[in-house]
Amino acid sequence: MEYVQNQPLSGVPTDADASAAPSDMHPIRVAVVDDHSLFRAGVIASLSQASDIAVVGQAADVPSSIAMISQVQPDVVLLDVHMPGGQGGGGAEIILQSVSKAPKTLYLALSVSDAPADVGAVIRAGARGYVTKTIAAEDLIASIRQVAEGYAVLSPRLAGFVLNAFQSAPAPEPGPASTQPNANIGTNKSSNLPHIGAVASDTDSVYSAEHTDHAAIPNGIDDADDIDVGIDALSPREQDVMRLIARGYTYKEVASELFISIKTVETHVSKVLRKLQLSNRGELTRWATLRHIV
Repeated sequence: MEYVQNQPLSGVPTDADASAAPSDMHPIRVAVVDDHSLFRAGVIASLSQASDIAVVGQAADVPSSIAMISQVQPDVVLLDVHMPGGQGGGGAEIILQSVSKAPKTLYLALSVSDAPADVGAVIRAGARGYVTKTIAAEDLIASIRQVAEGYAVLSPRLAGFVLNAFQSAPAPEPGPASTQPNANIGTNKSSNLPHIGAVASDTDSVYSAEHTDHAAIPNGIDDADDIDVGIDALSPREQDVMRLIARGYTYKEVASELFISIKTVETHVSKVLRKLQLSNRGELTRWATLRHIV
């Protein structure tokens, strides 16, 4: 399939009007990459709610996506991780093949999958974020804005996967800054400090990684040997709850997943923290990540 270069949506300044509009009024130029035409149409319709976003292209497979990105040079590409064509690398292949052709383009994965392998593949390829297709339209729009500003965006339940992937990787050798496409993943354009905006799919809010219920990593826990208590100290049900909480699930989501009440989840979490000698969910995420449990 050939790619489609979209015309700017109504209500959004066109290139012809750019000189008449202040620089901060320029829309975020977005391309949508997904092999399901109805889904692409739904996303494009949802994005039309935002006056500061213009959908400028769409594509349905790896080759046409790469060609479209090269031609259109979008600011942000929304892409599925599983895409037909090419060498079978899906969304990760699209990113890697497009970096040299559109060096200023940023990528936000939008997929039905929350599998660690899928998350890790596109993040390592250079994606600035990963959200699932259950995300609300307003949260997706907020995520696009965050990525366009140079921040990384993750659904809360995926934060543990990304922490695990990066903390398991060997430390880089000292020397000049890396020139790899993903060297600046998760960084503010004006800073070397990481900033992850975790977007909750069941709320309208965009959370920073500093929010202790999500991806915060406490000081004072440097390696797995700092805490001697093992997972065997937990009952099977407590282990189930622990894994979901460590992945960023809310109490409500854990209750729904395990078919128990929210009050029961709260009780299990209290027991887990007490048995593991931890203080909060942030420490629990760190503890589980260091042991490759999530």
